[in-house]
Amino acid sequence: MTHNGIDIDQFLLLTIYPCVVFFGLGFIAKRTSMNESLKYALQALTCIIFSIVYFVVIPNGGAQGLAIVLAMFSVILLIMARKHKIYPVEEKEEKGREGQSTTSTNET
Repeated sequence: MTHNGIDIDQFLLLTIYPCVVFFGLGFIAKRTSMNESLKYALQALTCIIFSIVYFVVIPNGGAQGLAIVLAMFSVILLIMARKHKIYPVEEKEEKGREGQSTTSTNET
């Protein structure tokens, strides 16, 4: 089997680093009541940064697959940020949807 320059433990760490930043941004956004479109845009930016760093820094293409996945995920996040920017969900509507049930209890 060929060796691509990084070990499995290094690859796992390269996978964990973006996850920690991604979920950390989500946690901070929830605590500070950050706008959804800004949260998605920041998460996409971190995915893009990690993707570029992995392409440039990791030798022999050891993390190119992970970099491609991060780049594709950042595109999805940018699409979601654009959607939330164009069609913002009001906080009242969001809380109202959580309390709704799918069954009707209205009997006449």
